[in-house]
Amino acid sequence: MGGPGNPPEGTPEGAPGGGEDEYRSVVFDESFVRAARLQEFSAQERIADHAPAVRRRPPLRRRLSRQALVLVLLIAVAFGTAIYMGVRHPYQAPAAREPVEPLRMTVIPLVPEDKVPGTADLEYLYEHSPAAQFRTGAEGVPLPASRRTEHFSDSQVVSALTTAKDYIVRSALDPEVLTGGEVRAVRVLLDSDQLEQFDQSFARPTADGRHAPTGWLVRFDPSRAELADRRVRVQGTLQAAEADSSTLEVTADHTFVYALRPAGAGGKDEVSLFTLRRELHFRFDRDDLRLHQAQLVVSYVQAGPLSCAEDSTNHLRPLLAGQTAKEGGPAGTDPYATGSATALCGTLATSAQPKV
Repeated sequence: MGGPGNPPEGTPEGAPGGGEDEYRSVVFDESFVRAARLQEFSAQERIADHAPAVRRRPPLRRRLSRQALVLVLLIAVAFGTAIYMGVRHPYQAPAAREPVEPLRMTVIPLVPEDKVPGTADLEYLYEHSPAAQFRTGAEGVPLPASRRTEHFSDSQVVSALTTAKDYIVRSALDPEVLTGGEVRAVRVLLDSDQLEQFDQSFARPTADGRHAPTGWLVRFDPSRAELADRRVRVQGTLQAAEADSSTLEVTADHTFVYALRPAGAGGKDEVSLFTLRRELHFRFDRDDLRLHQAQLVVSYVQAGPLSCAEDSTNHLRPLLAGQTAKEGGPAGTDPYATGSATALCGTLATSAQPKV
């Protein structure tokens, strides 16, 4: 006879050995049974009702979990809010920006009436000049007390004044700029719409009131002069005002005094002073304030001692201690005074020179 789990005739040929059923690995758990669409009636139900052995169960209603319901509600609320905000507050294209005005520049050489005074004693030279009480370097460009305007906050006014000061310091006090090398430090502070004009000025310098490097920054011809003192003396003012509801303007008026000696002198030659008065007009819109950039719209420079015969477009070529100029301008001009010169070449007033 066969075993308890085998047919009387034994295991059929080809069937798996050991009494294993091919369905023995299938597990019918409770969830599987509950989900079955067919259900077997009990024996009592079949006797009483003469019903078929099985009945078809209605499909189970799957209920969403609480987390799923909350997620659906959140998505619906977010979608509705987005539609409401889009209808109530539609996005508007930013207003077109006003074109940036190109820089207008004027550089006026001031010719000495006599020989350029000089001495080997630098401190003595400063003490006997109108620059005796000037501050040194960036200290000579103090920020004024700022006040908010009708359309600009106090922090925005401070930002405009700070950017203007940075431009002045980099373009007129940085030794790397003064010696004719560095220009990028100045360029990065300009509004992007003025960069083409700036680059053209240095690539192709022209005395057209638009493309003179000396209108953008102060730099001396390195083949002629070098700094005898890196501590430039400065005095001047900064003023901020609102031009309109979208524009701030800053006016800078400073006098710079540089100590120079002949190039390659090695500290042996006499030192002379070179005086430069510079008036700059800056303009700032809100993009400029945010990017720490400025629109430089006016640059007015008086500088000497220079010779009118020398081209001051690309570099300033100063007259140094003991040198004289053959020709001068129509009238004496004092860069320490507050009046504006009108000539394209002037005479450096004797009062503007140190007494040595």
